[in-house]
Parts: sequence; structure tokens; C-alpha cells
Amino acid sequence: MQSYCRVATNRIRSLSFWSRSPPPYTEFSLVSPVPSSTAYSPDIIPRHILRPPYAHTGQVDPKLIPKTPVLWSQLEIDKIRRSCQLARKVLNSLHDIIEPGIPTEDIDAHARDMITLHNGYPSPLNFQGFPKSISTSVNNVAAHGIPDSRPLESGDILNIDVTVYLDGYHGDCSDTFKVGQVDKHADNLINVTRECLEEGIKACGPGKWLRGIGHAVQKHAKKNTCTTIPLFLGHGIGDFFHGPPDIYHCLNNYPGQMKPGMVFTVEPVVSEGDRRVKILEDGWTAITLDNSRTAQMEHTILITEDGVEILTADNNEEILS
Repeated sequence: MQSYCRVATNRIRSLSFWSRSPPPYTEFSLVSPVPSSTAYSPDIIPRHILRPPYAHTGQVDPKLIPKTPVLWSQLEIDKIRRSCQLARKVLNSLHDIIEPGIPTEDIDAHARDMITLHNGYPSPLNFQGFPKSISTSVNNVAAHGIPDSRPLESGDILNIDVTVYLDGYHGDCSDTFKVGQVDKHADNLINVTRECLEEGIKACGPGKWLRGIGHAVQKHAKKNTCTTIPLFLGHGIGDFFHGPPDIYHCLNNYPGQMKPGMVFTVEPVVSEGDRRVKILEDGWTAITLDNSRTAQMEHTILITEDGVEILTADNNEEILS
């Protein structure tokens, strides 16, 4: 299995606490990958734009990934913040083009063009061989959806994950969008996912345990008859795309406390049914086993001396203390 989002490779705490609530009965389109009418490589990115080390080979050099969480300097944080702000700007711009009938490969092209217009590189492109510039996960696709030629339909819910590499540093965020009119269960799933993200971030701060994020997220999802998908993790980020610490969104025993200067993502994938997924033959697309819908939202955050700064925030949600 390829790994665009960071995925759990160690055994997660005993899963006896998982419940398997059936998804609500409602009608929506089940999604399977379809061929894309466009294919491209990193060569499409203008030559003057700085590329991450994996851009040409598709392989991440493990020697470039730290063994422990990094405490970034103020200069490095400023650069990460700029990357995060560009990622948010690109993600917000997609609201204007998402509508029934548009294929996700057109959304990908829009995002790629906007990133390069601002002298950034789309971080997912050729990361472990990923073939596009963003990921687009619709309905029962939990993560790693590859933009393709399927037209969006009214009633779809669409997660878009945008990461940019700017001036040597990455910034990462995602959101789940409604396409046309959606049913009340989709509305509820999106709201619960947003609340799970908020609860996870509230569990952050200097001296707090990293495992507390997953405890808070799992508790809120379960209270609302949803579940988190434990396979997909948040991650440290900076001059590398994925690195320590690992951020679980379920009960876990991950060691370590948060310290000022740490930067990582919180990005729960929440299902309205079962937690289990399978990876399709393309090596990327993860779909739910019970065909339930999922939603995901993500922020990159900085641990400060007295709280948390949400680096990918909109203007009204920047700092928590």
C-alpha cells in the first residue's frame, strides 16, 4: 500500500472499544475510481519553482526524516506558516468551482495552477509516486482519492487535501465540501468531523500528551454515533512532508508530550459506519468496507509557549490558548 496520508504501521491499542454502528439508511452514489483524461509528471511544474527532494524520483530519502519531533526555530516557523497560508488560500478558492458536473481532475488542475502561480510546488505530486497534485475523496472513499474524470453529482460530499511546498517547507490542510444539496446525514457527518477536529486541537498545548488528541477525537465521534478510521494519522511536517510525531485519532498509547516549537497536523477521518477500509488496485484509493461515507478535515498546528497556533486557519480561528 502506498502512503500519501501518514498511516498507522504499529499495532494500535486493543480494538475492543470499537462499536460497529450501521450507517444511516440514505441514498448516495458509491464511488469507484474511473480513468483520468489527463496524466502528467512533475515536469509540468515550471522549472524556476523549488521542488522537494522526492519530486523526480518519487522516493523519500529516509535519511532526511528526523527520528524524533523537531522543535523548529522562529525563522523556520515563519516559512512553514507561509506555506500553510498558501495551502489555505488554495483550498478556500475551490469553493467557487465545486458544483455538480465538474470532474475532480478539473479541480486538481485549478489547484495546481494556483499553487504554481504563487511559486509553490504541490507536495503530493510524485510523493511515493502519487500521480496528481491534490487528493479528492468522494462519499465512500475515505482517503487518497485520485482526481479523475467522474463528474461530481448533487448530494456528493468531497474531501480535498491540499499541501504545498514553498521556499523549502510544506503546509497541509483539508476540508470536506458539499456538492449541491446533501441529505441531513451528510450534514451531520460533516459537522461531527469539524467538531472532532476542534476537540483534537483543544487537547493540544505545551506539556500535554500527544496521545490525548486521539482520546478526545474518538470520544466525540463515538458520542455522535460515528467512528474514526484509525489507519490514517496526522504527522509532523516542516522541511519534510511526513515525519514524527505520529498523531492518532483514536485511543492510543503513543508516547511523548507536546513542546513549544512542534508543528504537526490533526486530520481525523470520520465514518458514519464502520472503521474498516480496503485499498484498491491503484494502490492509493481507500474505500470503506461497508460503503459508509466519510469526511475529513485537517489543520497544521504549532505548539506555542502558552497554547496553540493554527497555521492553516482562516482569520477567525488562528490562536487557541
